[in-house]
Amino acid sequence: MTWYTIRLDLARSHDFPEGSASHCYLLRAPLDEHGTIDAAAVHAHPEWATVLRSWPDEAERHGYLIHDTGAWRFSYAPGEVDDEPLFHLETHSLAPGGYVTVHEQDGQELCFKVTRRDEISLPA
Repeated sequence: MTWYTIRLDLARSHDFPEGSASHCYLLRAPLDEHGTIDAAAVHAHPEWATVLRSWPDEAERHGYLIHDTGAWRFSYAPGEVDDEPLFHLETHSLAPGGYVTVHEQDGQELCFKVTRRDEISLPA
């Protein structure tokens, strides 16, 4: 299974008509031949499936990509209070140019564009 670092930048929105590279997620995940997340590989090495949330004027948040009850989420601490669900990530390809919708903690749904995907090497 091949692991990648995937960059998600805030897509165009009412508040950001040009999008915003300053509002981003860096995701480390295994992808299958279709570009979708390989759940079995994440379950085999959950410590490798990480996320970094970077926002201007906020501290960076480090967490994990988790999958349970049929859905993917970013989680930054134990429990579900701080989790950010990802819509239909189980069927979306994470190819550059694609989009991912994140349900933020404050209830906002924000769309992010996949702007970069780089293959990485992890320990065997």
